Amino acid sequence: MKSKTDQERFTAVNLHFQGLSYREFERRRQMAILNLVMRAFFLFVACFLFFSVQGQKLTLSARVLDNETQEPLTYASIGIKGKPIGTISNLQGEFDFHFPSEYRNELLIISMIGYENFEAPIWSLVENNTKVILMVKSTTVLPEIVVTDSLTGGEILQIALSRIEQNFPMKPFMLDGFYRDVKKVGGTYISLLEAAVKIYDENYAEPRNKSKLRERVKLVEVRKSLGYDNKFTTYFGQRNLLEDLLLHNNIRYRQIEADDEFLSNIVREKDSFYNDQEIYVVSNTKDFFLQVYINKEDYSILRLEFEISGDNHEKRRNLVSKYISFKKTIDFKRYNGKMYLNYITVTSKERWYEEANDKFQFETELVQNLLVNHVLPEPASRIGTTEKMRNYGLQYQDYPYNKKFWDDYNVIKDTPVDRKVLDDLEKIAPLEKQFENN
Repeated sequence: MKSKTDQERFTAVNLHFQGLSYREFERRRQMAILNLVMRAFFLFVACFLFFSVQGQKLTLSARVLDNETQEPLTYASIGIKGKPIGTISNLQGEFDFHFPSEYRNELLIISMIGYENFEAPIWSLVENNTKVILMVKSTTVLPEIVVTDSLTGGEILQIALSRIEQNFPMKPFMLDGFYRDVKKVGGTYISLLEAAVKIYDENYAEPRNKSKLRERVKLVEVRKSLGYDNKFTTYFGQRNLLEDLLLHNNIRYRQIEADDEFLSNIVREKDSFYNDQEIYVVSNTKDFFLQVYINKEDYSILRLEFEISGDNHEKRRNLVSKYISFKKTIDFKRYNGKMYLNYITVTSKERWYEEANDKFQFETELVQNLLVNHVLPEPASRIGTTEKMRNYGLQYQDYPYNKKFWDDYNVIKDTPVDRKVLDDLEKIAPLEKQFENN
């Protein structure tokens, strides 16, 4: 007979003093082991759920209105205080803002020129299912306040232009952007293209060639309607419209010729208010419309609006464009003390006539938008030559449609105008099907 080990003798003594049978002891031991296993399992599940939530996105949808008139506020800037992400409201003041769930306890901030900032904890807006956000006009700068400085509009603009390198980034940066262009002929929309892009730039130093693109663009995703095969697209040109749009950044490319004659035509308007600070407003209405919004404290340029119209003599096929109107807005936002592009919108219209008999045929309209969703100062890497988007039209870039990507990507929210676009484009086929077939 085999003798008992010290451990068996110890167990037997313990069972004797506890009044337990060996079978009961073994049962309790197995239960204890099972409890330990279950605790470890639930801890693993909890950790998994935690990290899953961390990787998820929340969506805040609302409409931004004037507190008094209830009018929608177009292109209001929506973001998270101190964070480099954001979006803008559409023509109806509506927005869908997708952001990482870890920002749930941060402050949402909405800014609009002439209005006090709106700030609120994100969790409170999400939990209360907020649908309308009311913005209050600023009362800090009143019409009856007398201007205490003697600066003219031209002098203010000249100082602002001279301080671009102080106020804008002079180190490399990367932007995540959403691009959209819509084409219309004779009142009917014929094509839609949307793209997610990354834009890399070394700095805001003045370029030698003001018409050559300095930024490098990487195409992330693209989706387009079938209308790009339409016979009318030739009247919009086949160039890279996104690159053209970036070249419209008059501040980045120093395209404002601030000579004495031009500066003498700049008028100082009534001061306004933006992002809790007083701002200058200067404008020009001779030959073209230009309005620039400038921060009073450091003379950083916040926003530029430009509009011009007149004769045109561009020829395509057997038609001649004899009139063109052009309108754009460039908006900047501050992050880490520097001003970065927030959005650009450009609308151009042309009227086309038969060359032989000067008979009017149709009007074309091109609307372009670029919204910056995320700013990354001093990125660890740049966009290399192999990653750079091929320098021809976005419509020719061969990228399959990725529906999952677009489901929670920050775009400019649809408006009734966009729904008219949808109705026109879907005369061919449902838009989702068009995206898939392109």
